Amino acid sequence: MKSILIIGLGRFGHHLTRNMLELGNDVMIIDVDERKMEDLVPYATNSKIGDCTNPEVLRSLGVANFDLIFVCIGTNFQSSLEITSLVKEMGGRHVVSKATRDIQAKFLLRNGADEVIYPEKDIAEKCAERYSMDNIFDYIELDDDSAIYEIPSMAEWIGKTIREADIAHRHHVMVLGVRDPGDKTRIMPSADYCIDGEEHLIVLAARDAITKLLKLVGEKGPDKGSRKKKPGKK
Repeated sequence: MKSILIIGLGRFGHHLTRNMLELGNDVMIIDVDERKMEDLVPYATNSKIGDCTNPEVLRSLGVANFDLIFVCIGTNFQSSLEITSLVKEMGGRHVVSKATRDIQAKFLLRNGADEVIYPEKDIAEKCAERYSMDNIFDYIELDDDSAIYEIPSMAEWIGKTIREADIAHRHHVMVLGVRDPGDKTRIMPSADYCIDGEEHLIVLAARDAITKLLKLVGEKGPDKGSRKKKPGKK
């Protein structure tokens, strides 16, 4: 559990707050607009109305006491830059700021941000990757060349163990997990795990390897019992 300060309760800050609270963290929220905070106030550890471009407001928060500080100002970059700089000057341990463009990220990093996140860009890239190829149910990018993919079981694998299917050797992908129809995931199944066709495989692969494998799935067909893609599912 961490102590977290979230500055700015736009759509991203709002969702971030809810998820951080669900994970059991202590979360303090602050925004200049009281209306943006109303539904979160009963659940947040603490809340305050204020303009964080004002150094006195920031000092009153005790920013040095938080493990993480998120600056989620999306509509006014000048304010985001000022707040990021002030938070770091006041002893913020780890400051994560939101950006929408690369040039913003450069300025934020030069002015105190320890990390910069691009929520819209990240989601757009993930959607493009996921929906540009058939038979991808979920996707987590690791770097420019590799990612973790959720894919259906190929028909020829059904009734075989992972060892017998020889997935790693034949297709150059590593099976990290198996997700059943109830979305329960078995992590690192043994080589003796028998593929029954109802589940999806979670695999680590380079882009060229997964492209070749998915082409084979398209040609030979996934198992007919494979579940349909769930739009919007994380």
